[in-house]
Amino acid sequence: MRIILVTGTGGAGRSTVAVATALAEAHAGRRVLLVPGDTDPGPVGEGAGPGTLTVLRTDPAGDFRREFLALQARSGTVLDLLGATPFEEAELTELPGSRQFALLRALREAAAGDHDVAVVDLPPLREALTVLALPEQLRRYLRRLLPPERQAARALRPMLAQLAGVPMPAQWLYETTARWERELAAVQAVVEAPGTTVRLVLEPGPAATATLREARLGLALHGLALDAVIANRLLPAASDDPWLAALTAEQHRRLAALRADAGELLHELPHLGREPRGPEDLALLAAVRPGPPPTPAPAPAVEDRRDEDGVLVWHLPLPGAVKQDLSLVRRGDELLLGAGPYRRTLPLPAALRRCTVTGAGLVDGDLAIRFAPDPGLWPEPS
Repeated sequence: MRIILVTGTGGAGRSTVAVATALAEAHAGRRVLLVPGDTDPGPVGEGAGPGTLTVLRTDPAGDFRREFLALQARSGTVLDLLGATPFEEAELTELPGSRQFALLRALREAAAGDHDVAVVDLPPLREALTVLALPEQLRRYLRRLLPPERQAARALRPMLAQLAGVPMPAQWLYETTARWERELAAVQAVVEAPGTTVRLVLEPGPAATATLREARLGLALHGLALDAVIANRLLPAASDDPWLAALTAEQHRRLAALRADAGELLHELPHLGREPRGPEDLALLAAVRPGPPPTPAPAPAVEDRRDEDGVLVWHLPLPGAVKQDLSLVRRGDELLLGAGPYRRTLPLPAALRRCTVTGAGLVDGDLAIRFAPDPGLWPEPS
């Protein structure tokens, strides 16, 4: 299954592009699932053509209430012990972050469905990358707070409760943690799947090329492939109006710079002079022809150079990165990597955990980190 994640700058028209993309895939005869954002796409299924188009709408408030009430029910014994008064469904209001978790749940449901393509309307770029990084980050937090080996001690809790005279943490804590781990792992697998790609929607302007470079850096850091850059709302090249002609000239100058950076990934969409008014208008905004996903983003790789200069080199692809915006910190068996506004904690490959970091260099978007084997941890050659 292919999953197309549509993001971009705020107000650039990414929701319209997401709907147009879904319709184009349906017109090509595919079974398509559209996960809209905050904007209601309307009855788009009516113009689906030979394929099918289903809309999966998220319900952040409802998801939050159901999850909270289920957690409250599982922890009833502890709440009674503390003398707490349980919440009723009618008094629960959505908390910040509910929309992001609802989107992740929809992403998992989309991947599990019987469709050929899913098109997901994501929030603006930085928020979108934050949401997509959540499953991996939360799984790391759970492993730190409740490591699997600690759960093996749960058989001792009844005896410890008798000795201490107070109840020990209930089974629900470990069951809930295991359930969250399974759900987060499923969403992370969807995000990291080879068929999942990102489509970036921009309106050519002063910040367009900088946004593209930032997007490429953030996507590469999280191992996501960029399949298209959409230059949206392009004004007509010829106009008799001096004011419009000047505005168009400036926009097309920005477009030329964007084209130089994006290359063959760039697709251009016209400004319709109005808001899209139905399938006919949306058909004009289907910039990318339906087809197979692009080549997956390059993955980190370890180069063994011990025969040459005694080191191993971990190559991390970071297109568009600049040296002064990078930060590297090793903490145990993890590498804390910062690139521009983005951060990610990467587990070290097994071979590198027995090494010490000796240096790093950035050349043409390739971050090469050098590791020297620790003689005390490497086996003696036979």
